[in-house]
Amino acid sequence: MNNTPLFPRHLPQPADVRRRVLTAAQLRAHGVPAAETNERCRSGGPWQQILPGVVLLHPGPPTNEERLHAVLLYAARERTARVPAQSGADGPAAPAQPEAMITGLAALALHGFSAAPPLTVLDTVDVLVPRLRRLRSAGCARVVRAAALPAPKQVMGLPVAPVPRALADAVAELTDAVAVRRLLTEAVRAGHCEPAAVVRELTQARLLNRPHVVDAVDSLLAEGRAIAEDRLYAMVRDHGLPDPMWNVDLRLPGGPHLGGVDAYWPEHAVALELDTRAPRPQDDPVESEHARKREHLERLGITVVPVMPRKLRDAREQQAAVIRTALMAAADREPAAYVVVLPR
Repeated sequence: MNNTPLFPRHLPQPADVRRRVLTAAQLRAHGVPAAETNERCRSGGPWQQILPGVVLLHPGPPTNEERLHAVLLYAARERTARVPAQSGADGPAAPAQPEAMITGLAALALHGFSAAPPLTVLDTVDVLVPRLRRLRSAGCARVVRAAALPAPKQVMGLPVAPVPRALADAVAELTDAVAVRRLLTEAVRAGHCEPAAVVRELTQARLLNRPHVVDAVDSLLAEGRAIAEDRLYAMVRDHGLPDPMWNVDLRLPGGPHLGGVDAYWPEHAVALELDTRAPRPQDDPVESEHARKREHLERLGITVVPVMPRKLRDAREQQAAVIRTALMAAADREPAAYVVVLPR
């Protein structure tokens, strides 16, 4: 029977998870030699090696939080590991910002996604690291690489990938079309992010060649547009803007079709367009056609106000002021060409 104490006297007692999970380097910095660490991590010992070079300072299964910290410690590039010079101090100095963050389904669970499996049922935790890191997946840590890491969000004190990036990393491993659709829909419906940001990450991850992902993106864009339209109606109503003609097509009398707009104030010759399209290259034919339509309307004297859905979410008052300014400026402009307005 091993009668050695669970924690050596020279090792601070683990009051929180960061003291219950330490790297071998941190233990050495605390004065615990490698031989003692190895002895304590033997079968039946008081400690266990949860990942290569990462030690859990108690027997039994790790908690969810311990497992997440272990994965981050395994993947992080620690620059310093030192103990305080003065005895009785609280503990080692905080390491430099690690070049790693939780991503994938674990990140979505931390962001509060109801469509993501709970952490307790995830066999692996995805961790995002720079592409050039020499690091392999091991145990419960699955390494995901990126050319450039996004700015992490802090969730429960952990660096977590922002929702669009976490979604892309999760979708890359999913083949269930229903699960993919639920995750993408929740991202927009719950206000975590805008559809364009999700599509941008899926495009960069080269996932839009998978049919079940394309179908889910179509549903995502439709969901995003419906939400944006509701916000647009609320903005016009709540900020006292004059009622426009909603969702109409414009054309010249007896002439060509000029295109559809989401709102049009005929007395002011002001049109509004919700920009809910998926991101496209500037030289894309659809993007070029959209730009030509806007230029044509402007040449006819019609002011086109583009509105981004995220602006309706985060800066609704500012957007209402932009539209009100465009309506008021109509009196100072030359009269616009007469156009026929048809329901769309």
